[in-house]
Amino acid sequence: MKPPVAAIDALLDGTNEDPFALLGPHEGPDGTFARVWIPGAEAVTARALDGAVLGKLAKVDDRGLFEGVIDGVPQPLRYVAAGGGVEWWVTDPYSFGPVLGPTDDFLMNEGTHFRLHDKMGAHLIVHEGAEGVHFSVWAPNARRVAVVGDFNDWDPRRHGMRRRNDTGVWEIFLPDIGAGRAYKYAITGPDGVAQPLKADPYAFAAELRPKTASLTTAPMHHEWGDAAHREAWASVDPRRAPISIYEVHAGSWQRDENGWFLTWDMLAERLIPYAVAMGFTHIEFMPISEHPYDPSWGYQTTGLYAPSARFGDHEGFARFVDGAHRAGIGVLLDWVPAHFPTDAHGLSRFDGTALYEHEDPRLGYHPDWNTAIYNFGRREVSAFLVNNALFWAERYHVDGLRVDAVASMLYRDYSRKDGEWIANREGGRENWEAVEFMRAANRALYAREPGAFTVAEESTSWPGVSAPAYDEAPRTALGFGFKWNMGWMHDTLKYMAREPVHRKHHHAAITFGLVYAFDENFVLPISHDEVVHGKGSMLTKMPGDDWQKFANLRTYYAMMWGYPGKKLLFMGQEFAQRAEWSEERALDWDLLNSSAHDGVRKLVRDLNRLYREKRALHARDCEPEGFRWLVQDDAENSVFVWLRSAPGAPPIAVIVNMTPVARMPYRVPLPHDGRWREVLNSDAHDYWGSGLGNLGGVVATGGYADVTLPPLATVMLEWEPAA
Repeated sequence: MKPPVAAIDALLDGTNEDPFALLGPHEGPDGTFARVWIPGAEAVTARALDGAVLGKLAKVDDRGLFEGVIDGVPQPLRYVAAGGGVEWWVTDPYSFGPVLGPTDDFLMNEGTHFRLHDKMGAHLIVHEGAEGVHFSVWAPNARRVAVVGDFNDWDPRRHGMRRRNDTGVWEIFLPDIGAGRAYKYAITGPDGVAQPLKADPYAFAAELRPKTASLTTAPMHHEWGDAAHREAWASVDPRRAPISIYEVHAGSWQRDENGWFLTWDMLAERLIPYAVAMGFTHIEFMPISEHPYDPSWGYQTTGLYAPSARFGDHEGFARFVDGAHRAGIGVLLDWVPAHFPTDAHGLSRFDGTALYEHEDPRLGYHPDWNTAIYNFGRREVSAFLVNNALFWAERYHVDGLRVDAVASMLYRDYSRKDGEWIANREGGRENWEAVEFMRAANRALYAREPGAFTVAEESTSWPGVSAPAYDEAPRTALGFGFKWNMGWMHDTLKYMAREPVHRKHHHAAITFGLVYAFDENFVLPISHDEVVHGKGSMLTKMPGDDWQKFANLRTYYAMMWGYPGKKLLFMGQEFAQRAEWSEERALDWDLLNSSAHDGVRKLVRDLNRLYREKRALHARDCEPEGFRWLVQDDAENSVFVWLRSAPGAPPIAVIVNMTPVARMPYRVPLPHDGRWREVLNSDAHDYWGSGLGNLGGVVATGGYADVTLPPLATVMLEWEPAA
């Protein structure tokens, strides 16, 4: 049956919504009938994939449309086209069947497809005997979707896709193209309006900004050698393991000689040995997913599945992770499922409707960041994000995710005034759809990736952030492995900023944190957020002259490493960077030529070593039996003393003097008589301190020991049981 002229016109002007109904081979009353559009061709011959001639097609439209009856049954076809004195071959994408199947449709509709990154996006495959790329994209409200790229002159008329009605997914297999091809989707919305060309939400690579196209990639060919690392972490309870995290902005840790970003391979050569030498257990990268704007630091991502092109090819990141693992360092990623930017090429109104976001700005717009909020209640959106969490752990072997802005997801009224938000069905402010998304993501990751863990940046008192999210668990249990202890960070930094003479009036700023220290599995975070936006560096937060600033900072770090909870320090703070951090330049590494700055670096190195070696300091970080106050109420002297312990390990007393007054002797109650060896003194000469200390240790008798407390210093004493 010959299609009406209007249908052919719509096909050739790129408005036909079902090109597969008109193009390709079809069974007809006279045999197999084929139709193909090859602009510029004057003659076309159909062939099978093996080269067998199947027949010539007649030109029926001067715009390049050919059709006719060919031999054989409908099958994948290649055409030999001739025109303008040249000849070329074209493999017909409309002669291939679908790649996705009914199982994919069923799982997508259920929201339980945990292999979406294997199905959606662009994948190099062999399909029905031909090599090429399978493209698939979710755009359920679109009238028409075409894939455009450097392989078809970005012409939206050329490769209209097949719609899978049950799921709203569009797909097409394009033979004879490979890796490294730039592409986007040309989407016509439900109102017939063409949308801005859209990058692929599931793209595994993207062009370097300011370009915004997605790139096809080959299957990962990196051969991993990190099995021992992954098995080791899968065999332990991370709450009882030493975790000391070095937070890094990959674009400004160091730069090359031209001031450009280091590639992943260059970072591997420099950053991994440095982290090993410093004793950190993990490197945590601020978001590395593709993002268009450098000053967003990656927190406004347009490519959740693509490592940023700023640092080289995506396989480079795999090599970095593998190298870190072989050196005994874990890799964590900062993950941003809370919101996304409204750049025209991104997810915003993706198919002409509020698809990934909410239509109502009271639900779908984030006033703090001028971004869109994911519609967590939509199963396809939740599945997109859950699959992304699994993707990074599976594809790139990352050891865990630090989830950004959890509080903004938990509450519908976050940063909103009355009238600017919509209550939930129960009339409350909780965003239960976001809660269920986070529970689902944590359940999926912990079930499928043994050894991986998640960390929540959550600044409120939401109950059960790090409580397991079993089906029978309370509705509020989110299932994270750890939670950032924002209260501890705010209280202690505010305390440290005070002149020592005033600290006795604010003693509770240190002691209060122990009231709730074991309510969650905490990470103590000194992150990038504390050294930007006019907050100054850690060093400049400290009061006093230069010597006192350094002494205060050393005291604080040593107290932090002796305090229950996992540790996190942002890059540059390990050597007391003086300037506030900026993403535009590298850290001031020349400061290490200074004894004062290098002294802080040595202290952090030794703190990490001690923390890793001494079970008393890490094995009960998240359990109350690992902590005990020895001196809690000496506000007058601003002295704090506590005991850290773990089964089968000698206990360690942590003694903190928050004034510049040396106290000798200071009577400290200790639970065991005998010798207590001084295993750390933040005032040591090697750290640029005064060198005052306890000559290697003290002896306790009758439950007490007289201890020398250096000025502005933290001392750690480990009990040495009698032989």
